[in-house]
Amino acid sequence: MDLNLRKAVLHNVSGNDKQQLQDTIVDAIQSGEEKMLPGLGVLFEVLWNNADEKKKDEMLGIMSDGLKE
Repeated sequence: MDLNLRKAVLHNVSGNDKQQLQDTIVDAIQSGEEKMLPGLGVLFEVLWNNADEKKKDEMLGIMSDGLKE
């Protein structure tokens, strides 16, 4: 069985509007289920790959600050 998680996640959210994406992210975080983490990783990969250097630096700053708490 050839399971490509990245492709499956992208297929599941393809065409979603901003509200649907937010709902997916919030649900994944609030559920606290480990099985949701790979999907969030795929969504982060999309975000990272489509961000310019300024946005990437901003994301890194937010992550760095969040990890200090």
